[in-house]
Amino acid sequence: MKYLYNSILILSLSTSVMAQQAPPTNYVSKVWVADQGNGTFKNPVINADYSDPDAIRVGDDFYMIASSFDAIPGLPILHSKDLVNWSIIGHALKRQPPFEHFEKTQHGNGVWAPSIRYRNGEFYIYYPDPDFGIYLTKAKNITGEWSAPKLVAAGKGLIDPCPFWDEDGKAYLAYAYAGSRAGIKSVLAIMPLTADGTKAIETGRIVYDGHELDPTIEGPKVYKRNGYYYLFAPAGGVSTGWQLILRSKNIYGPYERKVAMDQGKSTVNGPHQGAWVNTQTGEDWFLHFQDKDAYGRVVHLQPMKWIKDWPVIGSDRDGDGIGEPVMSYKKPNVGKTYPIVTPVESDEFGASNLGLQWQWQANPQPTWLFTDAGKGVLKLYTAKSPDDAKNLWDVPNLLLQKFPADEFSVTTKVNFKPNPKLENEKTGIVIMGRSYAQLSIQSKKDGFYLMYGVCQAADKGKAENEKEIAKLRSGSVQFRVSISNGAKCQFSYSEDGLHFNKVGEEFQATAGQWIGAKVGLFALRDTQTNDAGVAEYDWFRIEKLK
Repeated sequence: MKYLYNSILILSLSTSVMAQQAPPTNYVSKVWVADQGNGTFKNPVINADYSDPDAIRVGDDFYMIASSFDAIPGLPILHSKDLVNWSIIGHALKRQPPFEHFEKTQHGNGVWAPSIRYRNGEFYIYYPDPDFGIYLTKAKNITGEWSAPKLVAAGKGLIDPCPFWDEDGKAYLAYAYAGSRAGIKSVLAIMPLTADGTKAIETGRIVYDGHELDPTIEGPKVYKRNGYYYLFAPAGGVSTGWQLILRSKNIYGPYERKVAMDQGKSTVNGPHQGAWVNTQTGEDWFLHFQDKDAYGRVVHLQPMKWIKDWPVIGSDRDGDGIGEPVMSYKKPNVGKTYPIVTPVESDEFGASNLGLQWQWQANPQPTWLFTDAGKGVLKLYTAKSPDDAKNLWDVPNLLLQKFPADEFSVTTKVNFKPNPKLENEKTGIVIMGRSYAQLSIQSKKDGFYLMYGVCQAADKGKAENEKEIAKLRSGSVQFRVSISNGAKCQFSYSEDGLHFNKVGEEFQATAGQWIGAKVGLFALRDTQTNDAGVAEYDWFRIEKLK
């Protein structure tokens, strides 16, 4: 049986590339571990907002990427040996072009659903920016330097690209349209590329119209097996849809359709948008996301099998030929057993580089942050809020990371050293989404004050309601936020590190624009100065709910 996976699946990395592979982390989360330690796993395999996942196997290594919108660094890259235990190993996008455009917050814009492929000793990532077109970035070393993004096809509303190289060497790009920019949607198209995949040769052809049976079809992934071209594509909407499979003997169609997975009687809504991968032992698996509102789009792993040249994803419990998501299952057979690892969450700030879990809300300025490995602190220098910022939604220098589980607590320790000549510098912890809440220290003429602010409908430009909670003895304090089931957040603080005082009512976290809520840090001022104050953060720890 002949499989052609865009020349990516049965390839081995060269010795030089393997030698440059970053060593895997041994970090294990205290709040979510998918590997159950008995040869089985539970879903989600990553209980965090890695939306629109795409994945490949190269030799014995699995790599996954996800959309990142306006967060920087963007295009996160994760690595696994067994599809269950994942580590974040880098980002393909250090700054997002056009650079000046993305120096301002651009919620929901930027990197939409990307795809990753490996060909001729190089990794290719295609990603769409719905306002500018489809970009390509390449690297010979997955954790090395990625090339400057090159515009492969310019145009508004071109989204969700996936390249395909056929046996004759011809290259194609499957993609979809964003109705908000293009004025059309629910269709899939394919355009020819130059053989090296760097440029569109001509405009695309629509190969499937989903308006009648598969509205909002998007996110196509192209594969070839047994002489059939396959388009794996989500349809029916992010939180309510299904995984559709299209197949044809001709890349331009006509295509037959079949639903390979839907929610069925499971609790996993809208199971779709992802990647088909196989193991070295010949097993087939499918990675996809589930939209969990404030928690974002979390990553699930499903078994997959072929029946009469159609895939069935998940478990077909009722025998109707359509799979349903599994919540636990036997781990993939990759020929070996590997240690339990998870994406990094907590940070002791003891390294010279910032942890890979952190992202800014826009292209960063170099003065926002410095690491001090010798002192073991993260230094956030206060930056002036943009003059037109209505609230934190419009502030670029928020240092954020994804929610890592349904329930967890975050505690961080800060020593704030404001500029004594200024007032109203502030630093603190924030739960960020369309609505947000923050707990912070603010400098005033007579000392330090604890402030608590809530902003409902921040994305609509509403003003933050901030209250003074207490006068603090010093600029040294611990902040904590406890997130319980349903994304309910309770803030608290401590001046002695032992006794924590609750602040405010429980805050209901909300999703951002196409993303889940995030938690993180900030340091701000409201005036221009030649010498900023600094907030020194000792650590940032994610633990079981206290």
